[in-house]
Amino acid sequence: MGVERRRLDGDPSALAVEIRAVAPPPPDVHSDVTAILERVRAEGDRAVLDLTRRLDADGAEPPPLRVEMDELAPLEPSLLEALTVARENVSAVARAQVGEGERLVALPQGQCVTLREAPVRSAAVHVPGGRAPYPSTAVMGVTAARVAGVERVVVCTPPRPWDGAVLGAAALCGADEIYRMGGAQAIAALAYGTESVEAVDVVVGPGNAYVTEAKRQVFGRVGIDALAGPSELVVVLTDAHSAPLVALDLAAQAEHGEGSLVVAISPERAALDALGELIEADGSAPCVLVEAPDLALALALADALGPEHLQLVGEKAEEAAVGRVAGCVFVGATSATAFGDYVAGSNHVLPTGGAARFSSALSPRAFRRSVAEVRMGAPAAAALARSGAAIARAEGFEVHALSMEARIGENPAT
Repeated sequence: MGVERRRLDGDPSALAVEIRAVAPPPPDVHSDVTAILERVRAEGDRAVLDLTRRLDADGAEPPPLRVEMDELAPLEPSLLEALTVARENVSAVARAQVGEGERLVALPQGQCVTLREAPVRSAAVHVPGGRAPYPSTAVMGVTAARVAGVERVVVCTPPRPWDGAVLGAAALCGADEIYRMGGAQAIAALAYGTESVEAVDVVVGPGNAYVTEAKRQVFGRVGIDALAGPSELVVVLTDAHSAPLVALDLAAQAEHGEGSLVVAISPERAALDALGELIEADGSAPCVLVEAPDLALALALADALGPEHLQLVGEKAEEAAVGRVAGCVFVGATSATAFGDYVAGSNHVLPTGGAARFSSALSPRAFRRSVAEVRMGAPAAAALARSGAAIARAEGFEVHALSMEARIGENPAT
């Protein structure tokens, strides 16, 4: 990691902007992604296979897009056991996030509104290829979709020599269909449909800049979870004794690549000095060490950054955890962020780039929709028609007003 030092002397928000500028900006891939989406939309499977050959298979002829379940090799026993633990923990947390079903709201004028939640009918989880397999991402996405009650759950991942762990994890967690495709072409196929791939209602999961831009462009035709970027970790620590563990945690997140951002903030200079000695400058993700005047301002800077992951380490970690702005908060020296990536039970598909200010981790909510059912008898219509008609006419919608007034026989045209 390339280590930089900063001191918080003024506005935490201003320093947060400065720190974020340390990470390289994402590439501008808008036009490239537009071309990929349009080509897949026009050519279907032929385009997906050609793009997979060029972008994911190094020019080799790719295998068929759809993975047949009888192709799947058994997972290595220790990996199967680990993924099962991850699935069960993620499932338990996801079940706790599902709403309590139907709610009836009775209103003063006599009408009632029934609120229901229902799952979308189909959803897809994109599992990136990258430099290694990511079976944990299949666990996170498929498990949340299954708990949400999605009828058809699809997984896609680029063809890789090592993709057996991803395919096995997808099957373990209950995927109905698996496809060997990734990147912007996979997002296009899932949004528009091809000869081999039936379109879905929601697409979730992380990926590179091309995947993020593709999700941005197809949003509206399908639902998406978020526009995920490179991994981030901010650690607020108050003692030097935990520096060896924190240095390891920062290095672990830096493994995600040079686009990632890792930050340590502390009011204790000794803690930062210890980190500076422990962290190796290896040219990977940038690391920023920030000295803050006190713990309150250290936490204010962490909130201004709104990171994907926030670790709180020190004697006041527990009380500091309440109300933080982060995708996921890890409380205490033994609560390493790496556990959240795999087996803690929390979902590792999280908002990045400061989006934790307004968005949340992937959960069953990404796969569910709310529906309101309105029922009103004649008394409720009579009580509401004049008010509704007055508003409609103020907005220039005369027929809206007549529609409401007709329910109580006051429409002058009748």
